[in-house]
This record gives sequence, C-alpha cells and structure tokens, in this order.
Amino acid sequence: MTHQSQHLSLAHFAPILHTFRLHSPLVHCMTNDVVQNFTANVLLALNASPAMVIDAEEAAEFSRIADALLINVGTLTRERQQAMQAAVIAAQEAGTPWTLDPVAVGALTLRSNFCQQLLSQQPAVIRGNASEILALAQQASGGRGVDTLHQADAALDAAQQLADTWSTLVIVTGEVDYVTDGQRTLAISGGSPLMTRVVGTGCALSAVVAGFSSLPGDRLMNIATACQVMALSGEKAAALATGPGSFATAFIDALWTLEVEHEAH
Repeated sequence: MTHQSQHLSLAHFAPILHTFRLHSPLVHCMTNDVVQNFTANVLLALNASPAMVIDAEEAAEFSRIADALLINVGTLTRERQQAMQAAVIAAQEAGTPWTLDPVAVGALTLRSNFCQQLLSQQPAVIRGNASEILALAQQASGGRGVDTLHQADAALDAAQQLADTWSTLVIVTGEVDYVTDGQRTLAISGGSPLMTRVVGTGCALSAVVAGFSSLPGDRLMNIATACQVMALSGEKAAALATGPGSFATAFIDALWTLEVEHEAH
C-alpha cells in the first residue's frame, strides 16, 4: 500500500460545492439521537434537504426516493438495526448511494458485528476516525467509545485496504482527513480543535458526505469537497467563536455563507 496523498487547491472544490447547492440533495439520515438536530441544521445550511425516517417500513420506502442514505450506528438498538438493514437493501435496489458511519465500532459488540455485515452491501462511502477504520478493517480493537486512540495517518493502510476489498471510498478523519478509493488518496487539512468540542461535527460530516456522494462526476473529488467544506467552515467559525457554544452557531453560519470561489483567488 502507498502512503502518498495529494493535496488539492480550493479552486478544485468550488464548482462541486456550487453543484451541491444547485442539486439540493435529499439526504435520508438514519443517525444517532444525540446529533439529529445539528445534522439537519448543517445540511440545511448547505442548501440540502435532511430527513430522519426511522421506522423500518417507512425507512425502506424513503430510501428509494432519497438522493442518498446515511447509516450512523451511534445509538444503535436491535430495532433500529432492522430498520437500517431494510433501508440499505432498498437503497441498493434503487441505486441510492449510502454512507456508513461506524461509530464506536471495535469497542462494542452489536455495532461491530452489524457494521461487518453491512460491508458486503456496497456502501458508497465509509467515514470514521482512525480507531473506527482500523477496527472495521480488523486491524485493531477500536477506540475509547467514540474517541479515537490513533492519528488519522495510522489508519491509512487500513482505509486503502477497506476501499480495495469492498470497492468503496473510505474517509479517515482527524487533524488531516484522508479520502481514498484504494488507489488514489487525497489529504484535506484545516478545521479547528473546537470541532471536537461540539457534539455532532463528525456525524454531520458523514451526512454531508452522503449528500455529496449523490452528485454526478468523480465521487472521490465530490466527497473530498465535503471534507474541505466542513474544514473551511470550522476554521471560519473558530476565528469568531469564544468557545464551543458560540462555535456551533458560527459553524452553521459559516456553512451558509461559504464562498469557496473567493478563497481560491
């Protein structure tokens, strides 16, 4: 496996963000209870349409009409597992791209087993921190719940292996985000340490990634743009914030006002 990764200029991302806002994708978020409100606000600030449909029958129905599906196992229950499974099957049948966020995989049994099962059901994207990606690739036992015990680059080999094995795209998030299809790897730097002090920034990123995965064109570039948009908005928000509370509000505003075109000059 190669550790070479490419950094892109902001000019690469501007047209993709423009396309995302134009398309206003409908993102079906089967996410955890803690982050639903924040996730919905992040998507709305980027001009996407969030929906949180969790009944098994309705979730399957909705996956067929959504532009993208997010499966986030943060507050997994057996009932929710059945609903997620139904939604994934329906998404596959309809050709709806779906994203897996394997929250705390490796640390807990039910979600670890479930996420291993889901790998064979063709996720378009997998997004996790280094410990989650290492655990999913069965190279480590996972982090301390949702906290990572590893730097992002420590999971790069595991990410490339997962991407190769399952023909998917893998994002390892950390101080630098890595996006790989197993052959090409892009590195996205930026963001702010305050992003780790507000609940839901990682989970919201997964929802944004799901939305960007539905766009036409190069999916690797599209989801790298999702990471860049979130990192850039994190930097802008941190410059204005006095702490985590004001940061959360400033972050939503930064997503709303972000003009990557201007940054590129």
